[in-house]
Amino acid sequence: MGNYSFYEFFAGGGMARAGLGADWDCLFANDFDPMKAASYAENWGAEHLLCGDVAQVSPSQLPGFADLVWASFPCQDLSLAGDYKGLGRHDSNEGTRSGTFWPFWRLLDALAAEGRAPPVVVLENVLGVLTSNNGEDFGAIARTLTNSGYRFGALVLDGRWFVPQSRPRVFVVAVREDIVLPVGLAQDAPCERWTPPMLRTAHARLEPDVANRWIWWRLKEPTDCPPRFADLIEDEPHGVAWHSAAETKKLLDSMSPVNRQKVEFAKSAGRRMVGTLYRRTRPDADGGRTVRAEVRFDDVAGCLRTPAGGSSRQKLLIVEGGRVRSRLLSAREAARLMGLPDTYKLPSRYNDAYHLAGDGVVVPVVRHLAAQVLEPLVAASRGAERLAAE
Repeated sequence: MGNYSFYEFFAGGGMARAGLGADWDCLFANDFDPMKAASYAENWGAEHLLCGDVAQVSPSQLPGFADLVWASFPCQDLSLAGDYKGLGRHDSNEGTRSGTFWPFWRLLDALAAEGRAPPVVVLENVLGVLTSNNGEDFGAIARTLTNSGYRFGALVLDGRWFVPQSRPRVFVVAVREDIVLPVGLAQDAPCERWTPPMLRTAHARLEPDVANRWIWWRLKEPTDCPPRFADLIEDEPHGVAWHSAAETKKLLDSMSPVNRQKVEFAKSAGRRMVGTLYRRTRPDADGGRTVRAEVRFDDVAGCLRTPAGGSSRQKLLIVEGGRVRSRLLSAREAARLMGLPDTYKLPSRYNDAYHLAGDGVVVPVVRHLAAQVLEPLVAASRGAERLAAE
């Protein structure tokens, strides 16, 4: 049957490509960010890479026929960081970064007009895509998929099931309506594991004719235990320095009593304890707001974010007996939390490398989805094409 083929949009550093694996051939990749495109080229080559605005991409630049289109379109305006501005208007990509979904989809419609509609499309984004604009954005995406001749369903997969990082993401998997689903790939009711209440609520809000095109995908549970967060930490970190005693004390002093108690418990654990820490703005007793350091020692890192400001960069708190040290999470540690191998080449600048990791998709999550759903769907689509040709 040969390798599967795909186009990768909003490709970042190619983490979806890493997750799809060696059985998948990339025919085209696109990202607007020169730094990300440079990292993509460094790791995967630039032969099929186009750095530029997706709104300027034409069908003629997309070679051949792709079994799959993967799109991790920008999430900034679907999350708290972007003040939940949403997708913007379907007839314009002005106003929001997440609005780049619309020119991307117009490109797919143009492919369909040429007889090159991809059999399978995956859209990946933050949980906010389910709720932004009171669910209207998700409804607009769903309506767009069905208008273009696709059935679809969504899953929420959390990175913590594969790597020691809390990172829930929405994966919308759409399949062309002419393709017969393989037996066992869909089920009649949602699975609690992959369809949390907010996803079921988003489904319930869909217009009836759109909801009738919904598929409850069936996935097997992951069988491998994720690595321990403490095992991913660099003993001699590169690109970051340990905080001074005064800086560490300042972090500890900014903790609430609950978080200070976590540190005291870690001191008495009798072994090295590795915690992750974010600084967050919280209400104070006087009705104002203050910055608090919040730590967790559950061997799972907090969700990586892009370093828009100092407070969004994750820190480590390492406790060994009575000794407490702190520092920023290193770029390599961030890459490991995304499931990237140490052979993956990171940008030389810390903020660039951290941004690249924090804006990506967890590699083993993609692999699990590919093995369980995407590859069976592509095999079914190829079978349908052979029957049509006979």
